[in-house]
This record gives sequence, structure tokens and C-alpha cells, in this order.
Amino acid sequence: LFLLDGFALIFRAYYAFIRNPRINSKGLNTSAIFGYTNAVLDLLKKENPTHIALCLDSPGKTKRADEFDFYKANRQETPEDITLAVPYIIKITEAFNIPILTSDGYEADDIIGTIAKAAEKEGFTTFMVTPDKDFGQLVSENIYMYKPARSGKPREILGVEEIKAKWDIQRVDQLIDILGLMGDAVDNIPGVPGVGEKTAIKLLKQFNSIEEMLKRTDEIKGKLREKVETNADKAIISKALATIILDVPLDYTFESFILEKPNEPALKELFSELEFRTMGKRVFGEDFTIQKTANKKKGNQNQLDLFAAPVNEVNASLMEEVEETNDHKTLENTEHQYELIDTEKKQTAFAKKLLKQKSVCFDTETTGIDANNCELVGMSFSFKSGEAFYVPVPEERSEADKILKVFEPFFSNKKIVKIGQNLKYDALVLKWYDIELEGEIMDTMLQHYLIEPDMRHNLDYLSETYLSYKPVSIETLIGKKGKKQKSMRDIEVEKVCDYACEDADISFQLYEKFTPVLKENGFEKLYKEVEAPLVKVLTDVEFAGVKVDAGFLEEYSTQLGVEIDLLKKDIFEAAGEEFNMDSPKQLGQILFGKMEIPYKGAKTKTGQYSTNEETLKKLKEDHPVVEKILEYRTVNKLKNTYVDTLPQLINPKSQRIHTSFNQAVAATGRLSSSGPNLQNIPIRTEKGREVRKAFVPRDEDHILLAADYSQIELRIISDLSKDEAMLDAFKSGLDIHSATAARVYGIDIEDVDSDMRRKAKMVNFGIIYGISAFGLSQRLGVKRGEAKMLIDTYFEQYPGIKAYMDKSIEKAKETGYAETILGRRRYLKDIHSKNHTVRSFAERNAINAPIQGSAADMIKVAMIDVHKAMKKAKMKSQMILQVHDELVFDAHLSELEQLKELVDKNMSNAIKMTVPIEVEMGTGANWLEAH
Repeated sequence: LFLLDGFALIFRAYYAFIRNPRINSKGLNTSAIFGYTNAVLDLLKKENPTHIALCLDSPGKTKRADEFDFYKANRQETPEDITLAVPYIIKITEAFNIPILTSDGYEADDIIGTIAKAAEKEGFTTFMVTPDKDFGQLVSENIYMYKPARSGKPREILGVEEIKAKWDIQRVDQLIDILGLMGDAVDNIPGVPGVGEKTAIKLLKQFNSIEEMLKRTDEIKGKLREKVETNADKAIISKALATIILDVPLDYTFESFILEKPNEPALKELFSELEFRTMGKRVFGEDFTIQKTANKKKGNQNQLDLFAAPVNEVNASLMEEVEETNDHKTLENTEHQYELIDTEKKQTAFAKKLLKQKSVCFDTETTGIDANNCELVGMSFSFKSGEAFYVPVPEERSEADKILKVFEPFFSNKKIVKIGQNLKYDALVLKWYDIELEGEIMDTMLQHYLIEPDMRHNLDYLSETYLSYKPVSIETLIGKKGKKQKSMRDIEVEKVCDYACEDADISFQLYEKFTPVLKENGFEKLYKEVEAPLVKVLTDVEFAGVKVDAGFLEEYSTQLGVEIDLLKKDIFEAAGEEFNMDSPKQLGQILFGKMEIPYKGAKTKTGQYSTNEETLKKLKEDHPVVEKILEYRTVNKLKNTYVDTLPQLINPKSQRIHTSFNQAVAATGRLSSSGPNLQNIPIRTEKGREVRKAFVPRDEDHILLAADYSQIELRIISDLSKDEAMLDAFKSGLDIHSATAARVYGIDIEDVDSDMRRKAKMVNFGIIYGISAFGLSQRLGVKRGEAKMLIDTYFEQYPGIKAYMDKSIEKAKETGYAETILGRRRYLKDIHSKNHTVRSFAERNAINAPIQGSAADMIKVAMIDVHKAMKKAKMKSQMILQVHDELVFDAHLSELEQLKELVDKNMSNAIKMTVPIEVEMGTGANWLEAH
């Protein structure tokens, strides 16, 4: 029997997505619904329960609150997004045919406790599905706590021994005493003030229970005795409040909990309405489609639709025109004219026709998804809704070049606007065929990225959301991913024609829809001056690639392999036997079984110990072998993830690595990279930094030049805030962290020591991200009082920073978004939330988004300006990488000084500011040396 603790799972799911919430096209935050549904699906698949039920708190006042009016009195307001999600979660649960239990005056804990104990008498094994620690008091030989998987961590099952070990108690019911002594700030259970977990456990070891402790308070030493005696009544009341009730009046039978097949039509309808595309396909197969994409017209809303509000007003204006429909338009049911241009005569005539158009949408079909290592199969074009043309391109390169030569005048025509979805990919493909894409570009992916940065931007999603049109799936042509998947080259040309024409047609329709919205809402300038020109820059950067010294990586791999072997030898000697270091099960048995290192974590259902990094870090002081295991994992990951993998990514055509820069991923405006992700190469450890040595100039005539913005985010906040003290520090060329330390500690800058500077640096950067006194104390390893003093003094010394932060929050509350210097928006739908935690997160974004986003915009503008200047100077040097605030160049030795001057000038002046922008540069025979 599996009993689900409803609201605990709902809140857990919601907060798991708090940094990157799932928002559908109607503006509904589906994080809680998605997380809950995923947990249920995972449980049903992996655990195969025979019986199941969802237990929910009663909506009214509970009996505990009736008796003790302070109980849960200080609880934060439930986040509005959860309130809106609950009706959907109830409907989904009903569609799964899972019974829902609630009882007036009682909480889910009490319902679960009552049923679990009754089920035990009936011979059931019960799993209480919850992350709530309070349930540990109910665990028995047949009752377990089941904590669902989360954030990459596997699910945990806690029995009697795990609870006893976790809390260091003799009996599970002693957990109630611990909770009574500790209290619970969330539920406003007072406990004994000043008594935390460690003291509570110590008292229980001595006295066995709260009642016994209160009889023998004369045995308690020092101030603790006074605390206990003064708060004796609070301890008793707190224990009562922490005790789960086991006799809730419920009307149920165990037969009613028997797992039944779900109501598939109802589930499909809900998944469709919520836009759970991937989940729907996983559950129902590839044929699953989203049937309803639009907001319903006023006066025709059911109760659930009332919860859905557009993500922002800009998106709302787009959605207003979308027709509500229960069936998507498709290729089969929509009128269209798609033509195959497959003869030389047709191609010549059609190419001339293209040259007469003001704007044309085009798309490429290729043999793979790597634009730098694939072949062109065909090209599709559209310049009128519902009409498109497909030009197949043969495999033979000379024949392909003949066709491309016919269309080259179109691609190179600077007067014709080129439209497409993710045009960087198409531009790269063409570049490998010696065709340069010229003229203004209108990329629907990037248009939507500016309109709605937090939503998805792929073509299928945009088509279904804004056109109510479901495109043909690529898998219907080439099959699912795997060895048996075909290439586009293997498919009949007529089928490819329809597929390719449809893509161009859809992209053209999206362009017609997005373009006026960009203009009307003030995004046109940002698009035309930053995002669009950046496409061409990134095309050249990716095409250039970066040379990697495979020989160095091979040697480094051997070196790391020796270190791994030595670490394993030391670990095996400490363990007294050899075992599989990469097996968590075997490692757990060795550490906590054989070596008897103290373990306070929870075991899995199969009795397995957790050996994750978090667990091991806590045990570093208990045995030297733990440090060696952590070192082994670090070195092994470095070897497998980068050192051994990078050589495999060298392009066979260019002998260089071509990473792909993603323009429409981070809502902040930051670029990310993939295949490989060069932005994640470790630089904080010496071994990690060594990987940068593998990145080298293309030949002996070049040297690597790295140019890095110095403390750019701090410079931006000083400019935005106009704080005089911080501006003066930067204008005077002072080290900002030393200058801050001098101000905070009230000393001369010459007297600042390294520890003071370290603390000031953490405050400087922490303030940008809204760090709290608690967070700062954790980072610095100091008491919360000192951390609070540092923050308070910082704001006294830099009043302009505090004023900027307050003003940013107020502005976001007025407008609903935060904005960068260049007008990039980050929408903050939770800025008015009544829930403090949720609202605080939005407020931190209101402060940080203009800073981080402006830094992102600045390096983008710098890339565009530097690229343009290099082109104008007809340089042999090339820009090859962008990582965080750094640009890397393959600098021709004859141009080095000229390039340095050009780069410094354009990076420093990318966005005009009152604060001086400094660019640090270095050169070297490899990236590490240059950096």
C-alpha cells in the first residue's frame, strides 16, 4: 500500500522548479502539477503498488489549531501557483483512478498514520510517500517512509533502523520527543528555546523521554536546566503537536485502494490542456498531440481555465488571435501548395523568382544535426503562407555545387530579408558549401526568445502554440533515435518535399505573427542590433573552430590514469580488499559495513547506503580514506568528461573542435555552449585548469589571445546605481574588493589583509544575487551575526547600491518585469506573491536580471563590433571562443598588436557607461597560458 502525502509532494515539486519554472503558453505555472504527476508515474512504474491513495489536509481549521491557536499561525501564504495547481492535481489523481482521502479537522499526516497502522494489522506493507521527517515516528517492521527521487538523487526508503540511525535514537517513537524539544519554526511549534537537534538527541540519550527529563531536571547542568524548567509546558505542548493522530474517523475499505487502470481519455485531455508534450508521448506514445493551445474566449471558460493567465501582455497579444480548436491543423487537413523543384530548368526559373522577393523564408534538410559535420540533402523556400518549394540537393559534391551556384545570388543578395527558424544552423551548413548568407535575417526562434524568454522556442512548440498546427514528426520519416534510424538522404524525395516545405511554410507564418509584436513592444532595436547580427558572428566563430592538441590530452589522460590507479591502491589498502570503486553499493558496504565509518544517512529499500558527494563530504574528518575517494571521483570525472572525450569531438573535415553556441537558452540573455560545453571546463582546481592547455593556436603563425572583462557585473551595478563610493573606487583604479574591505572594516586600504579582502569579495558578489546573512555566514564560515554586520555596514558605505536594489524591486512591481540597459526583459510573475519565499526569489531576480542581463548584452555587442572591425581590416586572425566574460582569438602574429588595440577598444565601448570598463588580455601557446 502506497499512501501519498499530497501537499508535501506538491510543495516539493513546485520548489524543485523554482529557479526555472515550467510555464505553459497560457501563463500557467505547471511546475507543481508536472512534478507531482512525474512522481506518481515513476512510482507506478518502478514500485508496482497493489494499493494506493492520495491523502490531503482538510481545507478548514484543524483540531490542533482549534486547541492551540498559535499552531501554524505564522505559516507563509501558499504560493498562488500552487493554489492554481491543486484543482488540476486533483483531476489528474482522479484520472489515474487513485482515491483521494481527506477528513474535516485533520491533516494528511493523521490520515496516513491512521490508515498505515490499520493496514499493518491487515498484513499490508505500507510506504508513506513523503519527504516530511515527522513520519519517521510511524515507521515499523511493515511501515516505511518513501522519499521520491529528486534532482538526480535516487528515491530513499527508510525503515526502523534507518530512522534510528538518522536521529541517533533507540526507538522510533523518540522522534516525537526530539521534535517536541526542537520545535518547528514552519509549523510554529515552540519547542524549548535554544535547544536544537544535537542537544535534543543528547537529552534523549540521558532521559529517554521528555516526561522523564522533566522529572529529573536537577540532573541537567548549566543554563540548559533553566531553559528546560522555564519552558516545561512548551515541551509538553510541542510533543503533543508533533504527535501524529492515529484514530481519524474515516470511511474507507482497503478494497477501494486497489490500483486500477487509469482513465486514459481523461489523462490525455489533461496532459493536452497542460501542454505536457514529452510526458504525453512517454505515456501514450508518439501519436500523442496537444489538442488545445489557446486561451478560451471570455464567457466560455470552465473553472480551470479561469486560472490561466498569459505569461505577459506581449504574449497575450499573440495568443488572442489563436483560434480555439479541439483538433490541430495538420498537413492532411490543411490546404497547401508545395512544389518539388527537381530539374535544372525549374531551378533556374525558381532562383530568378526568388530574386524578385523582398523577403524569403528558407530551411535546409541535412543528413545529421551537427551543422559542421553533415551533408546538405535539400533546401525549402516560402514567401507566402500556405505555399512552399523544395529543391533536392544530390550527394555528389560537384553536382551539389552546381545547384548551389544557381541559388548563390539569392543567398548573397543583401537586399532580400532571409527568414528562418534557428538560421545559424542553416548558415553554417551553407558555409561548408562555400555559400555566405547575406542580408537582414529574421529568425523566428530568436524573435520568440525576446518576446517570451522563459518559454520553449522550438518550431513544433511554436507552431502548435501560435498556429494551432501540428507539423509532421521527423521520426515518422527517419524513425526513432538509434542504430536503425535512417538519414534524410534515404527517404523518398516526395516525402522529404512535404516535410521540408512544411517547415519553411510554418516558419514564414510565425515570422508574420512575431514581427509586428517585436516592433509594437520595443524589442525591434534589441533584435536588429544585437541578436540578429550575432547570428552571423557565431556562424563564423563556430565555423572557425578551435584546434585541440590531442597528443597532450592523451598524455594527460595517461597521467590522470596513473593518479587514479594510485588513489585506488591507497583506497583498497585502507579497505583491506579490492572492489568496484564506481559501484555505490559496494563502496557503501566497504565504508559503512566493513570499515564501520559512522553513517547517519538513510538506506535504500535494498539496504544500500548512500555514497553521494554530500554524504561523503560530511565524513571527511572521520577517516582519511573518504578524502581519497572524493579525489578519485574528481580526477575520474575530469578524465572521462573532458580529457578522453574532447579528442573524439575533433571534426574529421577541419581537425578542429566546433562547439555550438546557444542563443535562445538562458533567459538572462547569456550564451551557452554545447557539443562540447566549453563553459563548464573546471577552472577552480589545478587539474581542471590543465585541460585548457589542450586548446592551442591553429599553426605556428598564430598565437592565442584571451580578452576578459574585469569584474564586469560589479562595474555594471555601480553604473546602474550611480553609487558615488563604488564609482570613485573604479575610477581611481582601486582593487574593488580591497576598497570595499577598507570601507566595511573602517580602515585604510593599505591595512586590508587577505582574509578581509576575501570576505569583502564574497559580499560584493553576494549582494548582486541577494545573499542573506545566513547564506553569507555559510559561504564564509563565520557566525550569522558577523555576516549580518558585514551586509549592514556594506549598505551604509554604499547607500546607492541599497537604493538601486529597492528601486529595482519597486519598478518590477509596477511593470511586471526587470529590464537590462538595452531593453531585454525578464518577466517576474511572482513579484506580487503573498508567499515570502516565492516573492523574495522574484525580487532577487528583479535586482540581478538587469545586471547579469546587461553583462550578457555587453559581450554580445562586443563580439559584433570586434567581428565587424576585424572584417573591415581584412584580418587573418579569427575569433574562436566566447566563455562567460571572455573572448578568445586565433591571433596571427603579424596582427597581434593591431588586434589587441581593436579588441580593447570595442570591448571597452560596447555599451557606454560612466564607470571605466577594463579588459584584461593575455597571449600564449595555449588557452591556459593566454588566460
